[in-house]
Amino acid sequence: MAKGKKAKARTKAKPKTKAKPKAKAAAKKVVRLKAKKPTAKKAVANGLPKPSSKPWGEAGKALDGVRILDFTHVQSGPTCTQLLAYMGADVIKVERPGIGDITRGQLRDVKSADSLYFTMLNGNKRSITIDSKHPKGKEILERLIKHCDVLVENFAPGALDRMGLTWEHIHKTNPRMIVASVKGFGPGPYEDCKVYENVAQCAGGSASTTGFREGPPLVTGAQIGDSGTGLHLAFGIVSALYQRIRTGRGQRVLCAMQDGVLNLARVKLRDQQRLKHGPLTEYSQYGEGIAFGEAVPRAGNDSGGGQPGWILKCKGWETDPDAYIYFITQAPVWEAICDLIGKPEWKTDPDYAKPPARLPRLKHIFNTIEQWTMTKTKFEVMDICNAHDIPVGPILSMKEIAEEKSLRKTGTVVEVDHPTRGKYLTVGNPVKMSDSVTEVKRSPLLGEHTEEILRKELGYTEQDIAEIKTSGAITAPEKGARAEAA
Repeated sequence: MAKGKKAKARTKAKPKTKAKPKAKAAAKKVVRLKAKKPTAKKAVANGLPKPSSKPWGEAGKALDGVRILDFTHVQSGPTCTQLLAYMGADVIKVERPGIGDITRGQLRDVKSADSLYFTMLNGNKRSITIDSKHPKGKEILERLIKHCDVLVENFAPGALDRMGLTWEHIHKTNPRMIVASVKGFGPGPYEDCKVYENVAQCAGGSASTTGFREGPPLVTGAQIGDSGTGLHLAFGIVSALYQRIRTGRGQRVLCAMQDGVLNLARVKLRDQQRLKHGPLTEYSQYGEGIAFGEAVPRAGNDSGGGQPGWILKCKGWETDPDAYIYFITQAPVWEAICDLIGKPEWKTDPDYAKPPARLPRLKHIFNTIEQWTMTKTKFEVMDICNAHDIPVGPILSMKEIAEEKSLRKTGTVVEVDHPTRGKYLTVGNPVKMSDSVTEVKRSPLLGEHTEEILRKELGYTEQDIAEIKTSGAITAPEKGARAEAA
């Protein structure tokens, strides 16, 4: 009897037990739905805030609020940090008291003023001088590590570790810190080697594929080793900052110069693999009947995109070393090219009508086109060809680029005023954004913002700053003369 009553009681109680979780779940569901309701400040979709009502270009810069601790020097690292500064990051450049970045005095053109080498790579930054070996200097660096989001360096391998700033120490001090490095080579037999621009171009495969077939390897005038790797590192840093939003932690970012050059020369690695299956038909040596070797050859001015191209003389080439134009015989506009150069019969001639037939005759074809381009200036050729969608490009000298009004208008070339050297030209932000307008500012004087950073960013009192100054942690020793770079 007792068991039966208990059983009945349990049976009656069951519906109530089931109803409770449902009621709770429903209540939770209501709460969750309410929490998802958009407000003026909260997200409306995908975790993003409500679109700004401020006019385009006035809602702040892309990297506002990001603090960069800049331990870089010369070119690869400064290229990276200047791009981040252009995007709105607060870049604090750490320099040795009395000496600073070696490029301040390298290739100097104005006596007692920072060189263009330095000014053109360090705009929009603040400079603080710190003796990293001084106890007070180490204390300041510790505070900066806690204060900043990203540390960027391009020291020789192991230099940062010897300063006591190992990844383990930095990560323990600030788990959210991103440590970004430029090195010559990645892990492997050469990782401890120092690398400079031209070394990177050679080790990255660019030099072996640049130049004319019968000549030696050549490096390019574009700084694809230094500045190119700086560009890659900036991309890595921004990616790490974005990932940190999800993970809450920093990470190491490494860009090897060899890797950066190879990335820019990837079409040649493409051709190396194609070579195993037969000759590279778009290379001019194929048309000349010259056999290919085991590696991708130097191809002069051949186009790397599969469309035959060459640099041709234009009117005035006898006295102007830059009176040339790059001309591509793209298949879809071949008939228009034939009409322009006075060879309408080539449109139907079986030796010229189709791309495969033209390949063995490219040298003759470009010689014929050149007879036409030599009757016009490079700008006239460009105007005429563009009207027919024929891809061409004038060889612009640095003088022409410096004086080009359209580049000034777009902010690609910017004139900046400097307190000691006067006005100079620099390259503006190559990345244009509609809602993050770049303002190009001059490079800092050595240690110009030291006290400002100590006071406003790190919270040192006036008394603290006075003691730091007298300690020698931020000033050069009396005997320390400023080093002139070779």
